[in-house]
Amino acid sequence: MTEVLPGSVDASGDDRESVEQERAKLREFVEGLSADDIKSGGWFTKLCAQTLRSYAERANWEYFQQKYKGVPADGIVGLQIKLAAKNAMIEGGITASLYTGTIAATVGSLGSASPATLPAGALTFMVDLTYITQLQMRLAHDIAVIYRIPLDVDDPEDMMKLVQVAFGIKAGEVARSSMKFVPSLVRQVLKKYYSGPVLAAAKSLPFVGRHLLQRNIIKFGIPGVGIPLTILVNRYTTVAAGRHAKSVFRGEAEVIELAHTLLRRTRHPRIMLWVAWLVINADGKITDAERLLFQQLTRLARERHQIDDEQLADVITLDPDEVWQRIDAEPGDLSDVLDAAERIAAVDGDPGTRVKAVVAELRDRCRRR
Repeated sequence: MTEVLPGSVDASGDDRESVEQERAKLREFVEGLSADDIKSGGWFTKLCAQTLRSYAERANWEYFQQKYKGVPADGIVGLQIKLAAKNAMIEGGITASLYTGTIAATVGSLGSASPATLPAGALTFMVDLTYITQLQMRLAHDIAVIYRIPLDVDDPEDMMKLVQVAFGIKAGEVARSSMKFVPSLVRQVLKKYYSGPVLAAAKSLPFVGRHLLQRNIIKFGIPGVGIPLTILVNRYTTVAAGRHAKSVFRGEAEVIELAHTLLRRTRHPRIMLWVAWLVINADGKITDAERLLFQQLTRLARERHQIDDEQLADVITLDPDEVWQRIDAEPGDLSDVLDAAERIAAVDGDPGTRVKAVVAELRDRCRRR
């Protein structure tokens, strides 16, 4: 299958024709599925393997920069969401005009049918499902690329992150549902190794396929409103997927930008890392944003200042007194470290009482110098 890159619909000037071409390619894909692929969710695993890797190689950051020269990231993302929503509506209209019958009965009666004997209604339904699924997953990928969030679709962890963002599926839901139907003895063995990203991804993708299958059935379940409902649901879910991806990946981009700013401004990169870890651990929990921020700070410290603090890396439970001793022993003005601490404390919004107390202690020590 060859991919239509984002923006090409506008370039061709024929929106419906481009959507129909993509539907034709996906129909070939669907015709190669078995009934078991559809009902088990295995279709989603195959779709990911077949359509995403080559697309990701072509739809890279350079592509978007060249196509939208001079447009800020937020502007490009807005255009991509608008374009995806338009294509989703066009596809919904095509599907609803072709579809006849009760989709729940059609899918439920598949049994052990071979690919060649799949009912026409099921083919139409699955082309719609794969089109919208592919569209929304590619949209999430594009938004990550535009905000320069590194994603490797060959990495199982990155792949699952993309899937979860695209379809609003929580990691815990995936893990629980994947384990639910495994025999108890096997489950005990799997739990020991379940942190392995390859195993987690392999077990999770079929669950996502079943989830999306059930979601799509609902779209056809109200008699008498097929065409308008299909169009509106396609648009709604695509816009929702795009906005969610924007929220997640833009937030990560802001955290990465903050890390660059702090490392660029500080005169004390080593002590700043200790203070950053103290602030992050002050409330006894580490959020995803804090984890990402510290990962970026340590990476940039290595790259820009050749700092690889093994002593900090070996810390299990950080003793605040050790950080205060380092602060007291550091000569000169530490206002840059204080500024960094205040911004790190607010990376997740308004800091809690314990975080504020650490920043206040740092402020007092800086003033007494």
